[in-house]
This record gives sequence, structure tokens and C-alpha cells, in this order.
Amino acid sequence: MRYFTNHKSIFIITGIAALILIGLIIGAAYVLGSYRITTVYVEGNVHYTNEEIMNMVMDGPFGHNSFLLSLKYKNKKIKDIPFVSAMDISVQDPHTVKIDVYEKAVAGYVEYLEKYMYFDKEGIIVEASSDKTKGIPLVTGLSFEHVVLYEPLPVDDPAVFGSILDITQLVNKYNLSIDRIYFGPDNSITLYFDDIRVSLGTDRNLDEKIMKLQYMLPEIEGRSGELRMENYTEETKSVSFEPDDN
Repeated sequence: MRYFTNHKSIFIITGIAALILIGLIIGAAYVLGSYRITTVYVEGNVHYTNEEIMNMVMDGPFGHNSFLLSLKYKNKKIKDIPFVSAMDISVQDPHTVKIDVYEKAVAGYVEYLEKYMYFDKEGIIVEASSDKTKGIPLVTGLSFEHVVLYEPLPVDDPAVFGSILDITQLVNKYNLSIDRIYFGPDNSITLYFDDIRVSLGTDRNLDEKIMKLQYMLPEIEGRSGELRMENYTEETKSVSFEPDDN
């Protein structure tokens, strides 16, 4: 009688375990089939393409499942990605995910010990890389003896970083692609666009100068020389082009 009771108990336990296993299999199949991501919205990214951001977030064998992705990143920001301070992932519906990218405010970069040292609007070095990033200008003419990651670039006049950020934002505003910013000993500013050098003088009237620049550059495209805009204002309209000698 005792043997029969034990046998019956084992049978019941085995049956319950089988039902649980079947339930888990059905639940897993449902989750994998019903939460397949088909639409992804990416916002806030500049330095990385949508595809690159998606590959960073949706990695792994179940990276395209919204339910599992929400569990993976619940109350957790993605960090330790160059030029990105954080990313938030939110599930809009079983098939739609939104990725909000919060990039570091990079103003420019300097070259130091065969590395590209990227700095923010306050001159703090936020990234050291062996690769150039499109859309961020090289800054030359600054004097410094050392560079330390996550510390300000030690220049004589920290106010220069405000001018760099203004220039970067303005050229982006007017859809211009700048190669380099040069600061002269007298704080004069020169912008480089391929073979064209644009002398802006000081940082006064930057908005007016660069707004005018968007119309001037197409007129001299393909040529080599210096565009003089040191004395340009809305009133004077003073602009001249000095071609290089062939």
C-alpha cells in the first residue's frame, strides 16, 4: 500500500512537472512569436547611424524581441559607448521600440600623441579615439602641454571653447561641412573648407558671417584661395576673395 502511494505521488509530481514544462514551452513560443520587433524609432543620434545604434542595443539572439529587450534594459541606461552619455529603450507596443540617444556635446577635437582627443563645450576631453568622426572639426592653433581624459584641455583662454561651440553649431545650422578651425595668436579665426580658407577675424558677428558664407562658398567651389570676411557686418557687406597663385 505504501509502495502504491509513493508511486502515485511520483506520477502526480511528474505530471505536474510535465504540465509546467509544456506551459513554459507554450509561453516561450508565445513571447518569441508575439513580441517580434518590426519597427524601431531612433532619436537623438548624430555620430552614429540608426543601424549602428540598433546593432548596439538589439544584440544577442533575442535582441529583436520587445518583451525580452524591455526586461534586459528595465531601469537601466546603456553607457560606455564613445560619444554617447546614455541611451534609453522604451517599448511602444509588442512590435515597436523607441531608442532615445543622449550624445555628448562634442565641439571639436585636437590631435595629441597620434590620437584624436574630442572635447565638449567646456573644453573637457570626453573621448580619445584613433578614428576621425565626420562632422566634428579639427581645432588647431591652441597651445597646451598635456591632455588628460575627462579633464579640461589646459589652454591659456578657456573662453575659446565657447567660440568653437558657436562655430560648430552655426556651420551645422547652415549645412556647411568644415574641415578645420584655426585660432591665430591674435585670436583671429580661420575656417578651412577643402582648398578654401575663410578669415573671420574675431568671433564678433559670427552668425552674420557664417550665414553669408553659405551663399559665398558655392560661388567659389573648386577654387583655391582665401575668403576675407574679417570686416563683414550686415551694414558693410565687406567680403573679398584672394585666389592662390597657380
